[in-house]
Amino acid sequence: MRIILKPGFLVFATETEDENALFAAWRETTQNHVFYFDGGSAKGGALRDLGPREDACREPINIIYDNADRWQPISNLAQTPFTLGDRTYASVEGFWQGLKFVSEDERRQVATFSGREAKFARPKGPAPETFNYDGRTFVTGSAEHRSLILKACRAKFTQHLPAQQALLATAERPLTHRVRRDSKTIPGVLMADIWMRIRSWLRNREADA
Repeated sequence: MRIILKPGFLVFATETEDENALFAAWRETTQNHVFYFDGGSAKGGALRDLGPREDACREPINIIYDNADRWQPISNLAQTPFTLGDRTYASVEGFWQGLKFVSEDERRQVATFSGREAKFARPKGPAPETFNYDGRTFVTGSAEHRSLILKACRAKFTQHLPAQQALLATAERPLTHRVRRDSKTIPGVLMADIWMRIRSWLRNREADA
């Protein structure tokens, strides 16, 4: 096999049938991977496989429900049933939007929603300035209000295995949540931070087990 060095390139050229087969197998398992060269010596060196480009370069992952990809279970809108307190929710969004309703019957109904049905469960208009949950009164948009999203997400990723596996599969890649209209209560940057905090918590919990 010939090795051809060019500025910015390292070219492999097979010369025999055996090399063709060897290169084809190697190419199949390393396509889109990143390789590291530590300088070697005057006589030669080796390239180290750092893995898939998106992982090695820690490319950000934008978590949005509309992307029907492997990361969709992470989204708050995804149907990922979990129990919090004495109620089961179809999605984190169903929990979050339900807080905007005063009636327990309405909250119970919204708890069964996921996807856009949950997102648009409440008619347009300003959210109430305060709301009650679990015997407490919360100010909308306060730190205490936002802490509820962390509580719900932690319950979801603890109880719903596919969502947990999807979150852990993001490895060390930064998570983002860029949408057309950002939330004023839970901005995308805060939502992404919550997911990454829970990811670290799950990873540490596994290490301690």
